Amino acid sequence: MHSTTDDLPILPRALVERLVEAALHEDWQERGDVTSKAVIPETAQAHAIIRAREIGVLAGLDLAEAAFLAHDSGLKVTRHKADGDALGIGDDVATIEGPAQALLAAERVALNYLGHLSGIASKTARLVGLIAHTKAKICDTRKTTPGLRAAEKYAVRAGGAANHRFGLYDAILIKDNHIAVAGGIAAALNAAQEKADGLPIEIEVDTLAQFEEALAAGANIVLLDNMSPDTLREAVTLNEGRAVLEASGRVSEETATAIAESGVDYISVGALTHSAVTLDLGLDIDIS
Repeated sequence: MHSTTDDLPILPRALVERLVEAALHEDWQERGDVTSKAVIPETAQAHAIIRAREIGVLAGLDLAEAAFLAHDSGLKVTRHKADGDALGIGDDVATIEGPAQALLAAERVALNYLGHLSGIASKTARLVGLIAHTKAKICDTRKTTPGLRAAEKYAVRAGGAANHRFGLYDAILIKDNHIAVAGGIAAALNAAQEKADGLPIEIEVDTLAQFEEALAAGANIVLLDNMSPDTLREAVTLNEGRAVLEASGRVSEETATAIAESGVDYISVGALTHSAVTLDLGLDIDIS
């Protein structure tokens, strides 16, 4: 249910190329960068450096590099940092050299991906740091930008957290609406256990009474939704180590520590991907 491999996964090359191509087409359409074509000689060369303008954690270099190298641009990209690296103000991230028109045409797409994913990694890293003294692990959710889920979940890993299920197909997560239609917690769990075919099964509960019912029905992963730290501690005591416990619901930098100290195993945070602020990265250029 939760992917906790320490090694940072690699974004598939085909996915990177598809995302970059779509973003460049959105920006260029059929005419390309008409401003650069109008004011910069075709033979002009440029040297540029991407720098961090604030403290954070880097993610998205593969996408940024692919934007500059797309369509045989003639540009050369030299990386000075790696995804997952901490960034200080003024740190050099990458150098780009080559045709000025191509460099400027790809600049915004590269920085959009880099800033967005680094923002996710940075927010994630802050939360991970706040609960480092506990056994709990931060993980993401499916509250991602349509079409960017793989990249955003990659950025969460770059920030030091775990990935929850990727989609609706790779794990069973029984939520309140499923329970309502199925006829109750025990009925929903029994039906899932019969049809799981090896997939992990997690069930969401809102109260301690529902939690006890889920345990009695054989739940081995339970999502404790919108419970206070005190209630979470009660759930941990009632659990006696029987099920993996995940807490969720409006988790923030202000609440994460108390939630983690309750003794839960995981804390899922939708805000990692749906509310992360873009990290400020800039490109400074010198024409040669």
